[in-house]
Amino acid sequence: MLQTPFYDPEKSYEENFAEGPFGAFADGICATPSVAQGGPKDFLGVKVNSLFGIPAGPLLNSNFCKGAFEKGFDICVYKTVRSGIFPSHPFPNVLSVKVEGDLTPEKAQQKLVADHDYKEPLSITNSFGVPSKDPNIWIEDVKKAISYAGPGQVLVLSFMGTVKENQTADEFVADYALSARQAMQTGAKILETNLSCPNIGNEGLVCYNLDMTERVCEAIKKEVGNTPFIIKVGYYKNDEDVKRLALIAQKYTQGISAINTIQAEIVDENGKQALPGNNRSRSGVCGASIRWAGLEMVKKLKKAREEIGGNFKIIGVGGVMNVDDYKMYMKAGADAVMSATGAMWDPYLAQEVKKII
Repeated sequence: MLQTPFYDPEKSYEENFAEGPFGAFADGICATPSVAQGGPKDFLGVKVNSLFGIPAGPLLNSNFCKGAFEKGFDICVYKTVRSGIFPSHPFPNVLSVKVEGDLTPEKAQQKLVADHDYKEPLSITNSFGVPSKDPNIWIEDVKKAISYAGPGQVLVLSFMGTVKENQTADEFVADYALSARQAMQTGAKILETNLSCPNIGNEGLVCYNLDMTERVCEAIKKEVGNTPFIIKVGYYKNDEDVKRLALIAQKYTQGISAINTIQAEIVDENGKQALPGNNRSRSGVCGASIRWAGLEMVKKLKKAREEIGGNFKIIGVGGVMNVDDYKMYMKAGADAVMSATGAMWDPYLAQEVKKII
């Protein structure tokens, strides 16, 4: 049964940031600490109670991270930040999306109807534009979020570069490096860079431009040194692209988080653009309908890792709505699993997962 989501879709991003989280994430009740069978697990050099958490996206600030840690999500990713202030897209930012079965690449070329009626099996679109506060604000707030992690828990900080008008490729890479340098000031033990965002020139996502992906990873590695960092990517159809991604990850990073969302055109019941504003006709879809893609990417990454003799970690994300989904991801080869949409509507999901691990 869907419960009160900790991010309120009926409020703006700014209202959620200032007033959230909501539902059980705000009750201050801490889950009884529990450790997976066999004792604490290693996650990129940090001992954690479980290999389960919440990916970059719904944990807007330290208050949201605090609620997540209290409810037993042991690996929590602070929402992606930038090197400078960046505004959110206009309200609404989250809508329910009607998808029959899996959102295949073929279905993603069709228009999807969205509304405010959230039902199982739940899929949503989220369209924020990756807003960010001033670095002086988020650096201090991330430090606070880190302090909320209990024994066997860890905060991961997500960051990205920003596309700007008349920007060169070198300037784009340099902005990723600047964000990494700022992220290091927080003291976060693990970092994640978001490559599933628009590339310079808006010709697609950074992660699909593998030359740019390698340049960005190399620049970040110079900034973070031995601090573990993960790259967040989308879904790849081509196995050769996955293999090259694996080679890049093995050379510069400690892990790959996959997937983010699958984009589609989102309309209302009258066939009109559901999300107001420019460049918002298409939006990322997440939830139950993209589970197939996340699972497939985990399998592809595992195969590629074996082929190159790599040891980077695979973090499975996408459509993890319940305990069975967690099991499927671990069986597919994930080293850790995260849930965004599922966790938003089920604050007790981590506690349920821990009962079976």
